[in-house]
Amino acid sequence: MSKEKDDNYWRERLTEEEFHVCREGGTERPFTGEYWATFEDGKYLCRCCGEVLFASESKFESSCGWPSFDAAAGAGAVEERPDHSLGMVRTEILCASCGSHLGHVFPDGPTDTGLRYCVNSLSVKHDPD
Repeated sequence: MSKEKDDNYWRERLTEEEFHVCREGGTERPFTGEYWATFEDGKYLCRCCGEVLFASESKFESSCGWPSFDAAAGAGAVEERPDHSLGMVRTEILCASCGSHLGHVFPDGPTDTGLRYCVNSLSVKHDPD
């Protein structure tokens, strides 16, 4: 799916909250999203285009209030870009296929990767195996 879709295309397919997070770079409140405390087997797909972004095997409890993963599903599934908003320096993560905002990645993960992909539940859909 192309990153070239306009706002009207996405507004027709997403709820207002999903649009705010996925297309405008918003953030859902911690401990409110559908998947922050979910650990069922399966894959996490991009809410906008359906690409596989994360596997349940990489999900861990981070106590931050958002779903957290230590790795993307595969090379090239997730793009990173610098984010200097809100007076902070962070690394934003986006779906490589459609450009949907997913959240941020931090170098403070507890596993061997040392990464914590902090993801908004509204930006993904769980697909059970």
